[in-house]
Amino acid sequence: MELFNRFFEDGGSFEMLSRAGHILSGITWIGLLYFFNFVQTPAFAQLSDGARGEALRKITFRALWWFRWAAAATFIFGLLIVSVKDMSGDNSYFSGRLGTAILTGMLFGTTMFLNVWGVIWRAQKVIIGSSQSVADGGEADPRATPELAKKAARASRTNTFFSIVMLFFMVFAAHGGGFWGAEGTTMGGTLVYWLFVLVLFAFVELSGLGLVGGLDSAFNKLVFDSHKNTIIYGFVYLAIIYFVGWEALLPA
Repeated sequence: MELFNRFFEDGGSFEMLSRAGHILSGITWIGLLYFFNFVQTPAFAQLSDGARGEALRKITFRALWWFRWAAAATFIFGLLIVSVKDMSGDNSYFSGRLGTAILTGMLFGTTMFLNVWGVIWRAQKVIIGSSQSVADGGEADPRATPELAKKAARASRTNTFFSIVMLFFMVFAAHGGGFWGAEGTTMGGTLVYWLFVLVLFAFVELSGLGLVGGLDSAFNKLVFDSHKNTIIYGFVYLAIIYFVGWEALLPA
C-alpha cells in the first residue's frame, strides 16, 4: 500500500498522519479557547450567580474536557512531527528559516499547552468542584477565591494573545516558506533573533501569571481585561515580532 511506503521518512505517511492529527486537534483546542474568551466570558458577566453556576457545571465542565485533551493531543502530534525531522538526519532544517518559524510557533504553542494543564485546568477544577458542592447543599471550597478565578482568566487571555503569533508562524512556515527557501541562517543572527523573541515572550507570560506587577498590573488590565484589546494588542505583538525580529534581526 502506498500509505506505508517511506512511512517514517521525512515527508512520509507517518508525518502526514501526525500533521493531520495535529491540525484536527489544534482546531478543536483553539476553537474552544476562542469560545471561552469571546463568547462564554462576556456571556457569564451578564448571567445571575445561579445561572452562571449551572452553566459552569453543565457546559464549561464538558467543554474543558475537550479543551485540555485537545491541547494535549495537539502537543503530542506536534512532537511526532518533529521526531520525523530528527530521524531524517537533516540537521539543517531547524537552523534554516522554515525551521526557525516552526520553533517560534512551538515556543508559544508549548507554553499555551502548559498554561492549560498547569494553570487553567487546575484552577477551574477547584472552581467547578466548589460550585458543584454548593449545588449539592454543601460548603464552598475555600480555595475557590476570586483571585484563583482571575489567575485562570489571565492565563486564558495570555493563551489567546499568544495564539495569534503561534498560528501565524506555524502556518507561515508551511505556506509562506517558499519566499525564502530552507537555507540556514548564521548562528549570530539567529541568537539575536531568539533573544529578542524570548524577552518579549517572557514579559507577557510572566505578566499573565502575575509574576511581573501582579495579576492587575497596568499591562494586564490594558491587554487582558477586554477580549477586544487582547485581539488588537495580539496583532500588534505579532507585528513587532515579525517586522523587528523576523525581518530585521534574522539574516536573509
